[in-house]
Amino acid sequence: MSAITYRQLRPEWAPQLAAIELAAFPNVEPADLYDEAALRDVAERFPEGGFVAFDGDRPVGMGVGILVDFDFDHIDHTAEGIYDAHDPGGEWYYGTTIAVLPEYRGRGIGGELYRRRKDVVRQLNKRGIVAGGVLPGYAEHRDRLSAEEYLRKVAAGELYDPTLTFQIENGFEPRAVLRDYLQDETVDNNACLIVWDNPDYRPESAVTD
Repeated sequence: MSAITYRQLRPEWAPQLAAIELAAFPNVEPADLYDEAALRDVAERFPEGGFVAFDGDRPVGMGVGILVDFDFDHIDHTAEGIYDAHDPGGEWYYGTTIAVLPEYRGRGIGGELYRRRKDVVRQLNKRGIVAGGVLPGYAEHRDRLSAEEYLRKVAAGELYDPTLTFQIENGFEPRAVLRDYLQDETVDNNACLIVWDNPDYRPESAVTD
């Protein structure tokens, strides 16, 4: 297997990246995923916030985000609704997607994409990262656990979730269930609000537009 390389997000890769997200999230309605136009738009507006993993010349994964002023007193929002919320002066990096082709999972791509996101947050002196994290493991437990109960058990290490457990291991804190965040009937449309606080954030140096 060849080494995976990483490049900053570019508009011309939009068709391949849209296909990667569809492959990575087969149970999610396409309306809640990036299409080619939205990917080109975010690549033009905030290219430094996105990264693409390559195997040779083939894109195999991506981590994309925007800047927002997130309101923690009113956390309810949807995946589809957040895509157009980019604010260059926003204090938080919102992770809109991390997607890796299924056959490339287990090669450290997701972890490297998270690391690069954190580097951007530090370089831009933002407060941290916020995102709506999918809960694929909840599909096996939704008949006996509420989404809140499932979240608590994963956070306590009593249950394993392929995505949320990985995010916790990467320093994210699960804060709350996001209902109707995306259309995925296998998990009753639930997701989880996750937050990573930038330990190097300097309030006195923060600049907003």
